[in-house]
Amino acid sequence: MGGRGPYPISSGVVRVMLIVNPFATATSAAGRDALAHTLGARFHVDVEHTTHRGHAGELAARAATVGYDAVLVHGGDGSVNEAVNGLLPSPAAIDDTPSGTRSRLPAIGVIPGGSANVFARALGINGDPLQATSQVAALLESGTTQRIGLGHTDDRWFLFNAGMGVDAVVVHAMEDKRHAGKAATPGRYVRTTIATFLRNSTDPAIFTVEVPDRAPITGVRFGFVSNLSPWTYLGSREIRTNPTTGFDSRLGVFAATSMSVLRTLPLAARLLAQRDPRARHLYRDDDVAHVRFVADEPLDVQMDGDYIGERREMIFGHRAAVLDVVAPPL
Repeated sequence: MGGRGPYPISSGVVRVMLIVNPFATATSAAGRDALAHTLGARFHVDVEHTTHRGHAGELAARAATVGYDAVLVHGGDGSVNEAVNGLLPSPAAIDDTPSGTRSRLPAIGVIPGGSANVFARALGINGDPLQATSQVAALLESGTTQRIGLGHTDDRWFLFNAGMGVDAVVVHAMEDKRHAGKAATPGRYVRTTIATFLRNSTDPAIFTVEVPDRAPITGVRFGFVSNLSPWTYLGSREIRTNPTTGFDSRLGVFAATSMSVLRTLPLAARLLAQRDPRARHLYRDDDVAHVRFVADEPLDVQMDGDYIGERREMIFGHRAAVLDVVAPPL
């Protein structure tokens, strides 16, 4: 992966909005106070706690209008996704605007607080919240960010992946478990994934994947589009569905036309062993300009690990160098 930078943040006092999701998996009141104190000793910091779905986006949008230098998000990938979508203009509004003519927006930084923290880990941010706070503070004091590209679909930005089909069913099931008070542990994710695949292996729901310069891939059972690699993490293990997709490439596509156990297990084994994923029932491309998923009936869809409902059609695109992030060289 690679970003483009560095880009200066500020030559004076750095103004930071710290957005905290107090309900995130890996946060505590004491930890939140400690990281706020650490940042407050070095920068002008305003702490904002989210209270409802979409609130991180509302706060980030306000930060953009007020003139903060950086927006730091202490929460999971869903909170970061909300903040980015609140900070940036919509994909439809920004796609035809040259990056050099856009007004300067606050940089986004992440202090991990969720269960997976895919985006933070891909940026090279320490997984421990307090160590990540010190790391991000040092990066802010150095006055640099990296500029990265993002994927988009449904007129929203996504940071690392979006998918249709059974992987979105898994995300939906995990959200139901979290709402029931069950922690989103790697073991529970694995069990939920296996149970969901077995339960849906005979489901006739399929869709078609269309990419430039090739015939449509029909009969797809599940597929996802990635903006970076890894696709996700299982504990400390990276799961790389599109190994060469990164912040300096376009989109990765991973689409499987079978959910047969005999065909899926070898592919799953290759992913777990971090070997190049390939199978006769798999279509994969690590660098495409745009992708279209289309189904006869509405299917479950997820974006950055959050369930977003059912769709018949999803059109995915990519925009290079659209977001400044507080991160070491990528």
